[in-house]
Amino acid sequence: MGTTHNHKHQITSTGTRLILTMGLNFLITVAEIIGGIFSGSLSLISDALHNFSDGISVILSYIALKLKSRESTFKHTFGLKRAEILAAVINSSVLIIISAYLFYEAAIRFINPEPVKSQIMMAVAFIGLLANITGTLLLKRDSTGSLNIKSAYLHLLSDAVSSIAVLLGGAAIYFWNIYFVDPLLTILIGIYIIRESIVLLGKAVHVLMEGAPDEISPEKIKLAVEKIEKVEDIHHLHIWTVGENDIHLEAHINIQDMMTSESDLLRNKIEMMLKSDFGISHITIQFECDFCDSSNLIYNHK
Repeated sequence: MGTTHNHKHQITSTGTRLILTMGLNFLITVAEIIGGIFSGSLSLISDALHNFSDGISVILSYIALKLKSRESTFKHTFGLKRAEILAAVINSSVLIIISAYLFYEAAIRFINPEPVKSQIMMAVAFIGLLANITGTLLLKRDSTGSLNIKSAYLHLLSDAVSSIAVLLGGAAIYFWNIYFVDPLLTILIGIYIIRESIVLLGKAVHVLMEGAPDEISPEKIKLAVEKIEKVEDIHHLHIWTVGENDIHLEAHINIQDMMTSESDLLRNKIEMMLKSDFGISHITIQFECDFCDSSNLIYNHK
């Protein structure tokens, strides 16, 4: 009961931080769009668009967090745990698309440079920087254990970095009239964000494709299980992640001939080892006595 209460409290507190972060991002977006129009700064408008995508990403993260906490049903027997992973895919994809568009706008500015009012540019960028730092601090703790929250956190962190770049760019324009620095910053910011987004997108897609967690080695599982007394071999192994920190395993295990009561004790021993040594939360084991035609660790279904 206490664990359930703590879990619900954690979801509520995370949700509150997400709402506060969302409000900050939409305020920054409005301020930077107005500032970008009046100053003529493309990098400031690019920062505004990133902040807008941040706000959308936080909304998606909040919805995903709520869906994840729903109980399992007959229609969704795993619950809606993968809503978080789906949100991470959407967030990362949106950032890549926005960055690609800003590359196009930056290229036009290189060909046809436009004057920029650097003082307005720097003042608005500084406000954006303060808000983005606040947002990253709000989400930093929760980002370590969730791809969903981490995707929103990376949005904010990337905007904090871009706000610093816009500030420095504004200073370069103010002191040396280097106007090409504005589209140059836009491209550099975009490259950084695309790189981070592709890494996150790859991890999220890997989960959606039911890939085995990177930190778990099937070969090490095989060695650990086959060391247990009365186990002949393990085969037809499947490992996948339903939601974050929710790892599932199913496998066939050949065992020596024994009583049912003995097999129950052996199954419990194997499950306890897999949970404690590999962090696997859901385990389904099928005991056999040379029943399968193939004893390969990974079985290729035709």
